[in-house]
Amino acid sequence: MPDIKDILAKARPRELTVRVCLAGDLAADVDRLEAQLAAVSEWRADSIADEHPGLAIAEQIAAARERMKDAEVEFTFRALGAQAWSDLVAAHPGKTDGDAWDPDTLAPALVAASAVDPVMTQDDVDELFEALNMGQRQALMDAAWQVNGEATSVPFSLHASAILASRTAER
Repeated sequence: MPDIKDILAKARPRELTVRVCLAGDLAADVDRLEAQLAAVSEWRADSIADEHPGLAIAEQIAAARERMKDAEVEFTFRALGAQAWSDLVAAHPGKTDGDAWDPDTLAPALVAASAVDPVMTQDDVDELFEALNMGQRQALMDAAWQVNGEATSVPFSLHASAILASRTAER
């Protein structure tokens, strides 16, 4: 049975990486193209040589989605230690006696305090949040909360298990 020194030597703070698409204008392109594709859903060919107009639109959608993927940025967060967490919560007291903290100020501060790649100051987070919509901001705040608040367990990957099972079945 390992002693506490062995356990402490293995302990590492939890990390979590999320990808956020920063090009909100590209999402509008995809939405516009999806509407165009839906508009030709009833198209019927007059001859065998006719090409479905949706094909060109689908190709444009695929290209726009690739541009969106290229516009994604990874943000990596690392859990704060107990003292840093306590200090951060104390710096953002609740608005009423029943609130442990103020979620409106603690959440962006937690993003700044937990971000390790890229490292961000509170001013950086404030500036970034001005450029992002609520969903993008929420993705970053959720990651910061998750890395600090959820236990670390061995995740199950259905996709990986299916791939490995199919490889075993082929043998």
